[in-house]
Amino acid sequence: MQRSSRDASTLPARLAEWLATELPEGADPVVTLHSGIDTNGMSSETLILDAAWTEGGEARSGKYVARVAPSAEDLPVFPNYALQDQYDAMRIVGEQTDVPVPAVRWMEPTGEVLGTPFFLMDRIEGVVPQDVLPYNFGDNWLHDASLEDQRRLQDASVEVLAKLHAIPDAATTFGFLEPHHAGSTLLEKNLARTRAWYDFAVPDIGRSPMIERALAWLEANLPETGETVLCWGDSRIGNVMYADFEPVAVLDWEMAAIGPRELDVSWILFAHQVFESITGMLEMPGMPHFLAEADVVATYEEIAGVELGDLHWYHVYNGVQWAIVFMRTGARQIHFGEIERPEDVESLFHHKPLLERLLSEAGA
Repeated sequence: MQRSSRDASTLPARLAEWLATELPEGADPVVTLHSGIDTNGMSSETLILDAAWTEGGEARSGKYVARVAPSAEDLPVFPNYALQDQYDAMRIVGEQTDVPVPAVRWMEPTGEVLGTPFFLMDRIEGVVPQDVLPYNFGDNWLHDASLEDQRRLQDASVEVLAKLHAIPDAATTFGFLEPHHAGSTLLEKNLARTRAWYDFAVPDIGRSPMIERALAWLEANLPETGETVLCWGDSRIGNVMYADFEPVAVLDWEMAAIGPRELDVSWILFAHQVFESITGMLEMPGMPHFLAEADVVATYEEIAGVELGDLHWYHVYNGVQWAIVFMRTGARQIHFGEIERPEDVESLFHHKPLLERLLSEAGA
């Protein structure tokens, strides 16, 4: 799935010229760009690069990943990309926890170097549960692992959420992540941001009666919320690098926010259910034993020492967010000539049966 029309051949020289302004005088950096990541992620551009330079008379080098905000003409998934907020969230998490976030190095906020802002972070070695084709389709390291190793990965991933949610005074420490939308509570503000995101997506692809029905139900049935925590946002195993089934890098912070912990717990469950919905439609076995809600909730509550509220509202909410992602990625595929424009936008929703079931159970 194409994400960008950027000319990759020009990037090494431009990155090297910029790095020369960040490194000590006389560093004379050289940048080597490797292939990007094409099996995971649907939003920001990810550039894999090496850098070599001279510092203090000695040769230095580093392996990095650049997270680059997409340009407006490439139909980005989100209305805006607060790269500085992502950078700061990762930095603070790295300072205050042992959650394995890559060290962030340099931030270029102006867009003058590559056309849009970006930052560099350390490159970590590991493996990631793939999105394309989804890991539950089979023939990959996670699907083919033993049940014990799959459960070890599941529990370690849930522990990441509990550790993130344990950061004290998240409302103040991560106040810069509060949505700038109307609402008397953080959950209302997050929901208002999602409705604005849907409104942003409509002109390029069309309206969805299902999403509008879901948003109306969500707005009419806002639950009571508990403690405000740091929400990773895109809290799914496809955004984690693993080594020996243990997390070594927690990635993709573009959906980070503050709000109730149920947002993250629901997302890690719902993301797997999206893939299970696809295998179900294709009459494939999938991985129904993996990331089962009862198991994840029990593990989270044991580690966090907190009882979660009912997750159904959050599942519907995350179903809406996934649908908007499919709207935007579909519009981008049309833009790049990868697919024809569908007559029905909801035909792009790979999880449509799942969201329909959730709405039916909610009486919406």
